[in-house]
Amino acid sequence: QMQLVESGGGLVQAGGSLRLSCVASGRTFSSYAMGWFRQAPGKEREFVAVISRNGGKTYYADSVKGRFTISRDNAKNTVYLQMNSLKSEDTAVYYCAAKYERPWFTQNDYYDMDYWGKGTLVTVSS
Repeated sequence: QMQLVESGGGLVQAGGSLRLSCVASGRTFSSYAMGWFRQAPGKEREFVAVISRNGGKTYYADSVKGRFTISRDNAKNTVYLQMNSLKSEDTAVYYCAAKYERPWFTQNDYYDMDYWGKGTLVTVSS
């Protein structure tokens, strides 16, 4: 089992920034692609961003492209989500997730995650 613990959520005004962190334990962090997903009230969970195990590949949802940046520090077993220019529609519970990465993975292989954190709430006030 891999444990994932998110932090950094909170209340921010529209146009502001937040950085989410997720610390992993229990498995070899550098073997896993890491992702962020979110679920807004009354909506289904959706993909936000993913980063490959070595950080060489990143993918973003169109809704956050250019505003959010995913990064990782394998020495600290941590993945980050820097969120800038936040909008009210970014309000959601943000979940960290991990996927054991195979050498042949393409973009579509990164969405079916193996492990999930419990989430951290981000509220953007307009």
